Amino acid sequence: MAFSLAGLLVGTAVGATGVGGGSLMTPVLILFYGISPAVAVGTDLLYASISKAWGVLLHQRRGTLEWPIVAWLALGSVPASLLALLGLHALGPSPALDQVIKLTLAVAVILTASFTLVQDFLLRRWSLPSSFSNFVARHQRLGTVLSGVLIGAVVTVSSVGAGVIGMMLLMLLYPRQEPIRLVAVDLAHAVIITGIAGLGHAGLGTVDWHMLLGLLLGALPGIWIGSRIGFRLDARNLKRAISGLLIVVGAMTLGKALAG
Repeated sequence: MAFSLAGLLVGTAVGATGVGGGSLMTPVLILFYGISPAVAVGTDLLYASISKAWGVLLHQRRGTLEWPIVAWLALGSVPASLLALLGLHALGPSPALDQVIKLTLAVAVILTASFTLVQDFLLRRWSLPSSFSNFVARHQRLGTVLSGVLIGAVVTVSSVGAGVIGMMLLMLLYPRQEPIRLVAVDLAHAVIITGIAGLGHAGLGTVDWHMLLGLLLGALPGIWIGSRIGFRLDARNLKRAISGLLIVVGAMTLGKALAG
């Protein structure tokens, strides 16, 4: 029931604002439930993959999925994730592994939350210099593969970044694409990479299956409740509030990592 409550709260935040998935769930499990960082990350990865799969199906039905972009991202992220998993397996469940995860997690949470705070402003106002835009256009595929490498490595170690970091990079690489199509690409890629990374963590023994079930039981109604709340409240202010909370949680995680 305690894990279902966590799933309910995080699911409600995600349903209302689109913010908070792995960047909130993993720190909550570590800071407030006392779960080891490795188990929190491994379980959250599979939780994210399963819970986001429904969104991918909806986008597929609406015809908003650009699978070629997903494939170029996966070309970089899948090998990077597998290499990161090899590193995690080499460390094995240990204090050193927990320290690496906490540091990576803290930095990833703070960066993603900070970007979320300014994301709407950037979408409205940000115009890149034409020289940079031309450079990006010429090297778009290479940039997409390299973005996948970064996302795959960070997500595998921390469970954070498949959403917000992916969206930030896609906005840079595909400025002429409709935002809804970039969201669909980001979501589909997140399902792939979190699924692969989560199964890798399962092989390491860092997935708690009972906790995963509890999180999902709470998250699914939470997402439904949050989507209803989002229609009645100012989603922009809610997103800012949750992003501020994420920065605080990230700072707490960073403090715990540096102290430990």
